[in-house]
Amino acid sequence: MARLLSRRTLLSSLAAIPAVALLAACSDSGEKAVAQDAKPAAPADAMKPATPAAAKAPEAQGTVDMAALLKPGALPDEQLGKDDAKVTIVEYASMTCPHCAHFHETTLPELKTKYIDTGKARLILREFPFDPSAEAGFMLARCSKDNYFPMVDVLFRQQANWAGVANTKDALLQISKMAGFTQESFEACLTDQKLLDDVRSVQKRGADEFKVDSTPTFFINGKTYKGALSIEEISAIIDPLL
Repeated sequence: MARLLSRRTLLSSLAAIPAVALLAACSDSGEKAVAQDAKPAAPADAMKPATPAAAKAPEAQGTVDMAALLKPGALPDEQLGKDDAKVTIVEYASMTCPHCAHFHETTLPELKTKYIDTGKARLILREFPFDPSAEAGFMLARCSKDNYFPMVDVLFRQQANWAGVANTKDALLQISKMAGFTQESFEACLTDQKLLDDVRSVQKRGADEFKVDSTPTFFINGKTYKGALSIEEISAIIDPLL
């Protein structure tokens, strides 16, 4: 899991950076070195075999008030699934977090097929960026309007090609152009100060109100789970709730 505690100083310093500076920050090698502090799991951990089908549900690491969690924030929630689903999953993620990318590439497709598309569960994704590049990625997803989740999916799948490279701005621009952005709309998005402030507000609320300190963090019907859950683990959590 990417840890917030080692990044408090960075996040505090970023608060003084205007949105226009994201264009420079995204291509700054110093900022990228900091962003890479969000380390992936050790090789043995990352390559561990899949949990058996009869996996035991991981132990919850806390609880939250679902009514408070679902109150509107600075940005409207982006959701996959139906409002009346029995199970609500709220995920806090960072676009430059490798564990978040792993979850979205390996677990989410099966979660969507098995639970979301069948109306049993819904997934709400909330922004919890750790660095300027993650902020930029989320801003571009928000600027994609109805294509928020497709843009998030592309950015996670292409994470190695833009997060941590020498010139993230150019790398993001190329990905954005394939998603329909122009140079002008790309720069307009990343210089939108209100949008940047709103993304940061979502992150701050997650930390202050719900004690999110790592990504990905999941709240499933009020219980807290940290780390990139496998489909077997998340199934073991969801099935008893149906």
